[in-house]
Amino acid sequence: MSARKTQNLSQVILWIILSSFALTMVIPFFWMVVTSFDDASRLQIGFPPSFWPRRPSLLAYEMVFGNIPMMRYIINSLIVSGGVIIVSVTSALAAGYALSKIPFKGRTAILLGSLATLMVPFEVTMVPQFFLFNAMNLTNTYWAFYLPAITYVFGTFFAKQYFDSIPDSFRESAMIDGANDIYICARIYIPLCGALVATLVVLQFLASWNDFLWPMIILNSAERFTVQVGVALFTWDRGMNQMPSIRMASTVIVIIPVLIMYLFLQRYIVESIALSGVKQ
Repeated sequence: MSARKTQNLSQVILWIILSSFALTMVIPFFWMVVTSFDDASRLQIGFPPSFWPRRPSLLAYEMVFGNIPMMRYIINSLIVSGGVIIVSVTSALAAGYALSKIPFKGRTAILLGSLATLMVPFEVTMVPQFFLFNAMNLTNTYWAFYLPAITYVFGTFFAKQYFDSIPDSFRESAMIDGANDIYICARIYIPLCGALVATLVVLQFLASWNDFLWPMIILNSAERFTVQVGVALFTWDRGMNQMPSIRMASTVIVIIPVLIMYLFLQRYIVESIALSGVKQ
């Protein structure tokens, strides 16, 4: 067999393998959406699973919006996610620029010390963090989300790797013209980091939007619940919200913003990872 035929065969095999993995990821989501629109699945999911609504209906979505303040929960999650993104991305860009471009003693130790905190699971710091915010009278407020976002360690490391790929000569030329590091970072380097910023926004939005444990602990008012907590409490009750189609409908509503965000910004993730040298 010629080298060209061997290469084509290997590409076909790779395409089949990747397509198989993609289908295993897509099929459950497709089935979930179909079930949410299937009124026949309101009481029990049929077997074998159906991949087309047997009785198409929007009743499940009407029940979700009619029984819980879903829009209020979505707005709350957007407020939390938006604030966390602004605080964490700004902090990560500033810290990443400093660690990459500003020469000072101990920056390697600072970076290594910060990365070491990634090995500490959130469950270890959860209780002392709660008592801290409780002593500061910040429980049941969104400040309990914004303040911890200042230390976005992974974003800082990611930003440093990205800034390392940008020549230092930009900073040196700007400093000759009298610019300070704040101006250089904000007006020269950050405009070159569109892919980096988009990636950090997507990652933080996913983490903040899908967070359940910390909102469940820190929030005690139903008016401030995020969508994950609100939907979880709704599906825990024993009643019509235990019906499969209704539970699927609530789940579909929750993941729609995530899909929209990812579809619009997914190309930036690949670009930023390629340029920063970080592999996942």
